[in-house]
Amino acid sequence: MRGAAVWTAASYARVVGANDRIRLGGIGLGGRGRHLLNLARQHENVEIVAVCDVYEPRLAETRAKTAPTAEALVDYRKLLDRKDVDAVIIATPDHWHVPMTIDAVRAGKDVYVEKPLTKTIEEGPRVEAAVNESRRIVQVGYQQRSWEHFIAARDIIASGMLGDITLVLASWYQNYLGSEPSRFQLDPSKLDWKMWLGNAPSQPLDPLRYFRWRWFWDFGGGHLTDLYSHWCDVIHWYTNNSSPKRVQADGGVYLLKHLECPDTINASWDYATHQVVYNGTLVCRLDGGNLVFRGTKAMMKLNRDGFTVYPEGVVPPEKTHYPEPLAAMKSARDGSIDHMRNFLDCVRSRKEPNSNVRDAVAAARAAHLGNLAYRKGERITC
Repeated sequence: MRGAAVWTAASYARVVGANDRIRLGGIGLGGRGRHLLNLARQHENVEIVAVCDVYEPRLAETRAKTAPTAEALVDYRKLLDRKDVDAVIIATPDHWHVPMTIDAVRAGKDVYVEKPLTKTIEEGPRVEAAVNESRRIVQVGYQQRSWEHFIAARDIIASGMLGDITLVLASWYQNYLGSEPSRFQLDPSKLDWKMWLGNAPSQPLDPLRYFRWRWFWDFGGGHLTDLYSHWCDVIHWYTNNSSPKRVQADGGVYLLKHLECPDTINASWDYATHQVVYNGTLVCRLDGGNLVFRGTKAMMKLNRDGFTVYPEGVVPPEKTHYPEPLAAMKSARDGSIDHMRNFLDCVRSRKEPNSNVRDAVAAARAAHLGNLAYRKGERITC
């Protein structure tokens, strides 16, 4: 992975032209989409030539602050029709990820698409087949795979320092108090609601669903697709096992009654060799997002700030303080910076990116299975 920035002069000319310039289009211009475009444009020989969104104010803001010379479009298909677009960044609601990715690779574009890649389990094989057939570069937004301390943590686990791992605890806590419908306003005359809905069921325009789409089943999948799928991808990566055997989940909408997806949830996945347990809530953000790997020799606490490894057998039984760590590392910067660099490097070199479609489909599938268990109210055998 660290060698991904190396490419040959021949691959420059073969892929993006003699001047090595990558011409980008941005589809979906909310906060995440604009952030990714800003990261991309900081790289040498990258130009944003077109941007697309169904809400006029976001188009105007992006052109003013990020891409003043880019063409502004409402229909993403017109962006894909442009012959001068080499690659696109897709940061739309989840239900658009697969349709747009398939359309983009079939139009000859490389793709950076936000996670989760799929909205349903059934979409996984379709997008894998389309990408494989097209031979385009597709990077999925699981930036941990390019984040230096996550790579180092994986090396530690692969070395055997933790011993045999039988339990992984995942958690993510956020605070959505104050997200009541009355707080969200938009100008309906400047939003193409029908285009935004896409393949979702027809329904009246709702500003809350537009701004908080992650927490409505038609457009997102709540905790498990928005948050847990990041950790699920890391767990699959570290354990070399992406096939849970049984899944169960429970929770509910206890406080944030204006949302559909649960504000609090607990879920577990049995991978035959180890158990993964996730819990999260939207009413208290203290402690943020964390992973804990418990092994026979040591325990690792890992998050986006860094990791620490604590030895087993040093602290007396039942005591709750931690021993001196065996290893520790702090995060140097946002992993999205290196993840975007890896994508742009792969556009030029044609190497497989750090977060490929196959692995991203597996991470999303595990999250979807958790949601299926929650919504059916029963344990799922995979």
